[in-house]
Amino acid sequence: MTAPDTSRRLDAGLLLLVLLVALGLRCFDLAARPMHADEANQAVKLGQLLEKGIYAFDPADHHGPTLYYFGLIPAWLRGQTTLAALDETTVRLTPALAGVVAVGLLWLLVRPWGRWPALLAAGLLAVSPAAVYYSRYFIQETLLVTFTLGALVCGQRWWRSGRVGWVVATGLCLGLMMATKVSSLVYAAVAVLALAASGATKRPGRSLRRAAGIALVVALPVVGLFYSSFGRNHDGLREAVHSIDLMAIKATAGQSGHEKPWWYYGSLFVWQKNGYIWDQTLFLLPALAGGVVALRRRGLPRFLAINTAVLAIILSVTPYKTPWLAVGIIPGLCALAAQALGQLRRPVALPLAFFMVLSLIWQMRQAVFLRPADERNPFAYVHTSPDMKKVAALADAAPVGPIKIISPEYWPLPWYLRHRPETGYWKEPPADCDGALVFADAAQAGAVRERLKGKYREGFLGLRPGFVFVVFEREM
Repeated sequence: MTAPDTSRRLDAGLLLLVLLVALGLRCFDLAARPMHADEANQAVKLGQLLEKGIYAFDPADHHGPTLYYFGLIPAWLRGQTTLAALDETTVRLTPALAGVVAVGLLWLLVRPWGRWPALLAAGLLAVSPAAVYYSRYFIQETLLVTFTLGALVCGQRWWRSGRVGWVVATGLCLGLMMATKVSSLVYAAVAVLALAASGATKRPGRSLRRAAGIALVVALPVVGLFYSSFGRNHDGLREAVHSIDLMAIKATAGQSGHEKPWWYYGSLFVWQKNGYIWDQTLFLLPALAGGVVALRRRGLPRFLAINTAVLAIILSVTPYKTPWLAVGIIPGLCALAAQALGQLRRPVALPLAFFMVLSLIWQMRQAVFLRPADERNPFAYVHTSPDMKKVAALADAAPVGPIKIISPEYWPLPWYLRHRPETGYWKEPPADCDGALVFADAAQAGAVRERLKGKYREGFLGLRPGFVFVVFEREM
């Protein structure tokens, strides 16, 4: 066996090991954490698409359609054809597997730096607390990161080979990005800026303008297919354009309720003690050092440094902030941390890499497996209480009759009551409050109690921190 063959086998073996770790962390016990309200809302939309083949893009409250259409695949493979049959594992498999693909794509992107920097970058992404946590969330962020990395890898392959097929693949990934979230336009614009500033825009036999044109010609039909529900809803194309304005208003108007200070995303990586210690300083400092080193080098290192820095700045200055948006800069930080350690001598770099990975694993275990719904967990953002996992059992034990939800806020209850189609929802107490099972928010429980005519047992269930339901169970 020749030396190149041995090297390729070693590369493949090490990458496989990292991917298996990423797969295990993202897919183990997916149903353990209660469904976040956003997850539940989107899972119900997936169920409607699964049952009736109906999907219509809603620019006001939802992101792009790729999450739902790709979500059909694990549902079909697991034999789940109705909303009632869906479970948490099935819906979360889509982002989980996308997260594993992202690890492989990051390895491909930085493999030109050498075996060990590429392996370290992929390994850091495989165990990153934020990346693992939100790969187990049925939301669009992980898919957007994966399609973005796909576009970068394909573009890099075209730059090195000149083959038009890689331009087409880049356009396909770009189309999937735009069909996932409208914020992909920001990702694309920042990438163009970083490419121009990286000093890698000129190469004999490569026309960036022509390649960009081909990629765009490929991307637009992909966007059109998804937003038009594959030709069933042409209004979706107009709504997709309208969503750009809505996104800009939501992100900058300062009226969403998710406004936070500019340093919010940085705080997710540094020391916090809210009863438990959350800290990724051992990861962040090498990433920042790697960014400084990368700025001195043309090509991919400088591109990743500028791309990650500009994205971080945009996220920081935008008033609207949620922790899952930080996932977009995680691959860049992983690559830059690997870049920094790659500049050191092996006897120094290996212990540093070991302690960095170990610290991330410890942090990830806390956030993902030990306290996934704890309000002190910085990634568990306005998260659903574990109490909600009791709802399905309460509904199963309830006698025949309507289930009534009396509250202006109730997600993720529609998910946990998906097998009871007789469930109804009211923002205020109706004249007739009786039912087999009645949920009322604490503020309206007194008014509901006065209108109940039957005999009921009372209990309490937390919806999320600061919000409690009073549950009235009709006695037989």
